[in-house]
Amino acid sequence: MTLSVDTGRVSVTPPNDRQVWRAKRATLSLDDYVEGVLSGDRGRLARAISLVESINPDHQKLAQDLLVRLAPHGGKAHRIGITGVPGVGKSTFIEKFGTLLIEKGHKVAVLAVDPSSSRSGGSILGDKTRMETLANNPQAYIRPSPSSGRLGGVTRTTRETMLVMEAAGYDVVLVETVGAGQNETVVADMTDFFLVLMLPGAGDELQGIKKGVLELADLIAVNKCEGDNERQADMARQHYANALHIMTPSSPNWRPPVLKISGLTGIGLAELWDRIADHQRIFSESGELEAVRRSQRIKWMWSLIEDKLLDAMKHHPDVQARLPQISADVESGAVTVPLAVLDLLKMFGLDVGLAG
Repeated sequence: MTLSVDTGRVSVTPPNDRQVWRAKRATLSLDDYVEGVLSGDRGRLARAISLVESINPDHQKLAQDLLVRLAPHGGKAHRIGITGVPGVGKSTFIEKFGTLLIEKGHKVAVLAVDPSSSRSGGSILGDKTRMETLANNPQAYIRPSPSSGRLGGVTRTTRETMLVMEAAGYDVVLVETVGAGQNETVVADMTDFFLVLMLPGAGDELQGIKKGVLELADLIAVNKCEGDNERQADMARQHYANALHIMTPSSPNWRPPVLKISGLTGIGLAELWDRIADHQRIFSESGELEAVRRSQRIKWMWSLIEDKLLDAMKHHPDVQARLPQISADVESGAVTVPLAVLDLLKMFGLDVGLAG
């Protein structure tokens, strides 16, 4: 109910739908969030993820309480990282692959990491329009993971969002990157399986490919092998197989295979899933999966420490007061970068040595 004042008289008028909706949004408790996520309520799930991504201190406190409550319900999904150069067909592949997994009885969550959103500080929702069929499937959920203008924001929100999605019953979580910069290694550190998509017929197939990406890959898939691309895809597959053959596998229990697939027609996707399932089974039986996840939790901890320390330092009043002058001195060359860093760290309360 709301009170309205009309010519000096106070009258009671019933709330409209918009007011009721706002009231409901303002009154979600921790129990409401937990119940909503565990029951698969998509509206409350979306709000829970937004809570996790929020930089509001009150929201962060509630989000941590929420994650503690949800933690026992997570950790059971296949976590698959997917990267590839722009234009390799990631969105088309994910839509077709996700649909195949749903047909096999799985619930699929897609988390899209898009650093280009750093221009506005938010997320770009293009993946939902490029994966329209999958986005409209009730057994799938597509969520952009905002970079918040830096890599640290991606690592914080994506890991926590994965936990929320797993608690909501999604047993396959696909984490997509744009395939540029350092994101490949970050996503590999938060998933169980790292899939690298490659293009056929892109000139020298090994040119410009970071060795680190190949070393991290659990499987390389040459996409767009349909039609006239078949011969070029065969050549590319052989190139990558040769490259992997001379590298030491990251695990003694797994040698990364190289497959030809088509995200457009579905060629090879069933075999791809079989290989991913084999990897999950082998790593689970050997105990390596749990060891990897333990290591990832430690990396997550240090990533959050770095993120929080950087935020705290940037907002420290002494640092903020002196930063313009120190920045000007560094730009002019009056002060060296190492000395400027030492000065700022001392203002923050850290008296440490620094190798220049």
